[in-house]
Amino acid sequence: MKIRVGYELVYECPQPTPMVLMLNVHYSRVSDLIAPDHIVTDPALPIAAYRDSFGNWCSRIVAPAGLTRITSDAIVRDTGLADPVVADARQTPIQDLPVETLLYLLGSRYCETELLMPVAWSLFGGTPMGWPRVQAICDFVHGHLTFGYPHARATKTAHEAYRERNGVCRDFAHLAVTLCRCMNIPARYCTGYLGDIGVPVVDLPMDFSGWFEAFLDGRWYTFDARHNVPRIGRILMARGRDAADVAIATSFGVNRLASFKVWTDEIA
Repeated sequence: MKIRVGYELVYECPQPTPMVLMLNVHYSRVSDLIAPDHIVTDPALPIAAYRDSFGNWCSRIVAPAGLTRITSDAIVRDTGLADPVVADARQTPIQDLPVETLLYLLGSRYCETELLMPVAWSLFGGTPMGWPRVQAICDFVHGHLTFGYPHARATKTAHEAYRERNGVCRDFAHLAVTLCRCMNIPARYCTGYLGDIGVPVVDLPMDFSGWFEAFLDGRWYTFDARHNVPRIGRILMARGRDAADVAIATSFGVNRLASFKVWTDEIA
């Protein structure tokens, strides 16, 4: 299948403001691009690019005073298959984990493992290890939190989401990531596109989506605590410890997001 993805972001800055953007499709999906996801700015601005320590593609601009429009419109080839389910995937003992996964056992900006450790072990200490344990965590988060855009805030952490029992997709992912790490399962945060493909259309504004990956049996697997069902057409943009590592835009100065549009549509 082919999926059209893109966005239009408009920022208003009172003065020239440096920004780091993380808006490109992940390098692991570059070969699937039929039409490239070039970033276009209005007014036209110089764009410098680099890879961060997680391998994500980042772009640097200096937005001028006034309005800056940032857009992209790409077409991605996708298998049309749902997220894989491997119910017998085993949990890897810590001493056997690859060194590059150990970072994803630690607490991070939005994932306070030290605060949620007692909760995690009381809830999941008796569950079967491996895939069933991660799925039990997803089931819990899916049932514990109520989704709603009014519940979103930039500073909300996994522990706060657990206490308040609500949030948006990133809060579902943060809580699940934290609980996995507490149970000695490496977990990392993912952001990207996820449209209503293969599911009933939801009457909500399209947005970028947050999910997570857990390391089981020697590889990373996709999990989504918000939807809690395998989905079709998931297109990765970036991975990190949590949302702080994969913000779509990090600005170094005062600004206002004047307009925000995202699209993810299957092409017939």
